[in-house]
This record gives sequence, structure tokens and C-alpha cells, in this order.
Amino acid sequence: MPAEWPTAGDLMTGHPVTLPHDAPISQALGLMRSRSFHELPVLRNARLIGMITFESIARRVSRSLTTKVEHLLILPPLVTPTTPLPEVAELLLAAGLRAAPVVGRRGELLGILSRTDLVRELPNVPAVARARVEQIGSPVPLVVKETDLCRHLINQIRLLEDHPLPVVDRKGRLVGAVGVADLGEVLWRPVAGGKRDARAGRSALEVKVGSIMHSPAVTVPVGTSALEAARLMATEKVSSVFVLEAGRPVRIVGQIDLLGLLVGGTRRVAEKGRVEDVYVEITGLRGSADPALLADIDHLVAAGLRRLARHLRPTLLTLHFAPHATHRTNDLTVEARLHSDEGIFYASHTGWNLMAGVAGLLDDLASQARRHREARRDRGRGARGVGAVEDTAFVDVELETKIRTATGADDEE
Repeated sequence: MPAEWPTAGDLMTGHPVTLPHDAPISQALGLMRSRSFHELPVLRNARLIGMITFESIARRVSRSLTTKVEHLLILPPLVTPTTPLPEVAELLLAAGLRAAPVVGRRGELLGILSRTDLVRELPNVPAVARARVEQIGSPVPLVVKETDLCRHLINQIRLLEDHPLPVVDRKGRLVGAVGVADLGEVLWRPVAGGKRDARAGRSALEVKVGSIMHSPAVTVPVGTSALEAARLMATEKVSSVFVLEAGRPVRIVGQIDLLGLLVGGTRRVAEKGRVEDVYVEITGLRGSADPALLADIDHLVAAGLRRLARHLRPTLLTLHFAPHATHRTNDLTVEARLHSDEGIFYASHTGWNLMAGVAGLLDDLASQARRHREARRDRGRGARGVGAVEDTAFVDVELETKIRTATGADDEE
């Protein structure tokens, strides 16, 4: 790991493309499509006032294309030329953005820094070389058929914001991918004057997914290192890759997952027993309008981290929620990745009860951490910690839970 990380000033792109505050949405969409941007800085009198993103426009598809971008702005994180690489990664993860503006002392825009710029520096992070794609990737939340109609994707905007979705043919073979930018091709039909074509409404979404997907999809096999995946993303100029097992997509690894490794591998370990400094990242719940739910999750996480702190020193906890896209069940999968001074630990839970899933994950991580500590004490028998990134075997958590229940064993010390 380098003694001195590069800064935002070293990595940023100077003189970025910008928009004035009174520019119409149609102008923003035109620039995003022609330049392959997802975010654009917005200026008023040469000063940065916010950013317009493709996702913020897609969520408000009913808006006229003449709507001014200043009505859809989001506030980006504060990045200065001296902000170091790991801190920029943490800021982007917290904001859920693909890029952030770099500003000077007077708020003037100096440049823009993207996830892609950061991923290029990942070969310097040991944790990236050790991790495998099946360990850090997110589960595939939904597989789309190339014969499906685009109107079915409207309800999946939240999923598309995080990652593109795999597209398969009638035999289940991967033939492409579809993202929010691809869907944008049929969401708006600007005509003379930049107004939305009201007649396009429903008929525009009756086209098949196969006609708008990008192909071929970029893939890697199970067992590929995260470092190889990062290099492939840079070479192919994509933000994510699909992980294939037996020819079928089983995981998605994106730049956000790689940056999580960067943050977890470089963040300073907190003092023992102190969990207030642990960085917690939650993905898959973007756009949730229920603050009570988030507060309940936060309460569970805080209690779980205190239990974990008895056995190790956590630095970063990532929770990813992936609802199952089916009308027959309300199940979702929750996956956790814990970075600590003892390595990286993983857990997964599937069920209909979100809160029970989070609680179960934290219990599982605490059990793994306890067993890892006990194994370290038992060096004479050559025992190794379960769940650490170097391990080649994974624990059957469900089986162990049944055994503990049957024997009356207690996880608590």
C-alpha cells in the first residue's frame, strides 16, 4: 500500500462539461447520451450549485423535457484538490454517485472525479488482489428476457440504478445487459422545441428489451480476482461485470463493490470496543421513503457491531438488499460484508422479513468472529478462522444453527 495516496487533484479531469442552472432536461439528456455521462455539474454565475444525474431524471419521467435542471439538482459531496483517494471513495459511496465535482476554496469548479478514475488506482490495494468476484459481488436481483417489454422495466428503476440487469435468450443464455441509460432511450422522445411527445407515452415502452440492450455483456468466471475484474472494467470501459457459473450470471461486480474494498482495506482500525467510527454502507434501499425503517436498521446494526467488537475491530460493514422480482413472493436477499483487522467476513440471508434478515446476518457475523478468535487461540491444532477472505471453504450456517438449537449451545460468551 502506498505511503502517500494520490489526491483528487492528481486524478480529476479538468475543465468538465457543465450545464447552466436554467438549461432544460432535454439538453442534459442530450449531453449524457452523446458523452456517456451519468452526472453533470450545474453552475450559476460560474459557481457550482449542484449536480443533475440520469437517475434523478429517470425517477421523474412524467416531467416535461423543458423543465429546468435546477429543479432536479442533488447536492454532491465536498471534494477538494487535496482530498486523498480513500476519502474520495468513501464520499462517493456515501452519496451513491458515480462522480463528484472537485471545487476550490471559493466554490469554483476545478474538475470532476469519477469512480472509473478511482478504480484505476486499485492495483495498489492488497485487499483487491486477495478478494474473489463471487465474494464481493451482489446477487443478480432479476434476469430479464430479451423478449420482455420495456414497460416491465419501469418498476425496476431502483435495481437499474445500482447495476445493469442481465438479459437472456429463450434458452437462458446471457446475450446482453440493460441499464438505466438504455431504458432512457425509450422513456423520452424529444421533438421540435425540446418538448416531450405526449403521443409516445405508452407505445414507446412496448418495444422489446432485446432492441435496447447493449451486447455483448462483459463477464468473468467464478474464481476471478477482484483485481482482474477491475482491469477488465477499465479496458472495456464499463462500470460492472457479470460473474458466470455454468454459463449463467450468478453475481454482479460493480465499481461500487471495488470501492468498498478500497475503503475497507485502507480505513484506520477503530479503538477496541469503539464502533462509532465504523463505516456502514447500505445499498439496494435507495429511494426508501420510510425513515422509521432506516432508523430500525441503524439500531440493529449498532447493537450488532457492539457484539462484533468483542472479538475483533470492525472498520466497514456493507449491507446489500436485493428484493426478488416476482409477484409470488415478497422475499429478498440481504448480504453482508464485514472488513476488520482480522480479515473480511461474509453472510447472507433470504426471507420475507427484512429486519429478521438483518438481525440474522449480524448474529452470523458475530458467530464467525467468535470462532475465528477461538481458532487463533488454538494454533496448536492448526485451526483457522471461518469466513476470512483467505479461507477456501464456507460454513453451512443453516446446518450450524440447527445443531446449536438442538444442543442448546449459546453464541454469547
